[in-house]
Amino acid sequence: MAKETEKDRLKKEFKRLFKNMDFVCDSYLNKEGVPEKEQERFADIYQQLGQVWEFLALQCKHWDGYKKTREKKEVCRICGTVKGAEESQILLPAKGLKRIGSTAKPNSKKTFPAKKESQIIKDAIRFHGALLDVDVHNAYKSNLFKEHEINIAAERNVTLKERGVEYTIGKHRIDLDVEKPKKKGSKPPYGNFAFELRKKDLRHFPVIFKFDDDLTFLGLTIFR
Repeated sequence: MAKETEKDRLKKEFKRLFKNMDFVCDSYLNKEGVPEKEQERFADIYQQLGQVWEFLALQCKHWDGYKKTREKKEVCRICGTVKGAEESQILLPAKGLKRIGSTAKPNSKKTFPAKKESQIIKDAIRFHGALLDVDVHNAYKSNLFKEHEINIAAERNVTLKERGVEYTIGKHRIDLDVEKPKKKGSKPPYGNFAFELRKKDLRHFPVIFKFDDDLTFLGLTIFR
């Protein structure tokens, strides 16, 4: 006997689900003479079945394509999801690699009047205690400096926060910030290249640089 495929399983589940939803609708919601309290109870059941529909639809890969409805919308032939509709939930496997979305990048050469109009993706997830943030936007104008309007370049920034360390990857730079309690009246942090610091000052920075025979920078290790 051939093993049941994921597609076959979902088709069977949707058939059962739609049959049950039709039964509740025809027997209790659209039928005259049903007591009001009983209608309310089955209306709740119908809503719960709708949540099951959404859960099953997250598993559907729309294998059979789409068909047009009377309202001229394209819906999946298996799960009934409208083509291109934004998902309100995400289904993830409990074990193994998780995949959410696709790699988004700036997609316009236009400079937008504000970041809200330029935003492509602004999303975050707290995963087993670590916070991952993805911010992708096109170029936009900003009043960061109140007296002068400046242009903010299109960028894709990915930030990871874990145990007081913030690690950000952009197109042209990588930032690593270590959290430190701010003292009242303290000055803002300084910034220098390693070769600009005195040798005795370098001893305060427990950093090991990784490089090859051509002195190409390959990474670094920081001790805490």
